[in-house]
Amino acid sequence: MARIREFDEQQALTEAMHVFWEKGYEATSLSDLTSRMKIQKPSLYAAFGDKLSLFESALRKYNEIHAKSIRLKLNESTSVKTAFRRLFLEGAFPDGTLEQKGCFCINTMVELAPHDAKFEILTREHQQYLAAMFEDALKRGIRSGEIDESINDRAIAQSLVVAFIGITVLKKSNPNREWIDSCIDSALSLLTAPPRKERDSLIK
Repeated sequence: MARIREFDEQQALTEAMHVFWEKGYEATSLSDLTSRMKIQKPSLYAAFGDKLSLFESALRKYNEIHAKSIRLKLNESTSVKTAFRRLFLEGAFPDGTLEQKGCFCINTMVELAPHDAKFEILTREHQQYLAAMFEDALKRGIRSGEIDESINDRAIAQSLVVAFIGITVLKKSNPNREWIDSCIDSALSLLTAPPRKERDSLIK
């Protein structure tokens, strides 16, 4: 008969996610994990496998929560432009986590993706999913008439993801608020197409 686990596996995984998020993969020890997860090493191995497998599960959980948080922020306003501005200003960090921790997925992209194909794929897939959500929001703005239909919504969505990642990383160093506002203004200027006469003159 299989032994019933005496701990909440999802809660333990959430705690592991926060440890890895705070310290990164290499700097996190098994003792750090078992202490925060409130389980013993045999239970950790039985439930999640080795440290790298646990990290992968924690990253997948984070990406799911992070994507859900971003989708909610993009849909919380009838104005797509307002929704994007709030998203860029506030970030999209699960559980109200301080911005100085940055984005767990971006941190992983820097630490592990260059050396591990699995995490290269996982982090790239998350970026692509963000781009798809951004593109959906832009299409909604086009349908409502808020955003000019002549924009290249896919290219702009991808550019906004790049800007969002950059601003998220920048926020870790607690930069000047005016600098952040200027960066956001520049990024969101992509949502404003030039007047039709100006576009026509550029084509000629």
